[in-house]
Amino acid sequence: MKNKKGQALVEYVLIIALISVIIIGIINTFGGYLKDSITKTSCSIADQEYVEGEEVGEGYCK
Repeated sequence: MKNKKGQALVEYVLIIALISVIIIGIINTFGGYLKDSITKTSCSIADQEYVEGEEVGEGYCK
């Protein structure tokens, strides 16, 4: 019998790499919306008005 520990390790690394690529793609797609939500929350905490930007992710506090 051969030792299959190395094969299992490679499989785990490939699975982690695939999950990482998927997560990066999701963040790139929805990152602007996430940034806007964090900015809106920050504005409300600081008692400031949220101003929407021309593009998604460009909002700011005024």
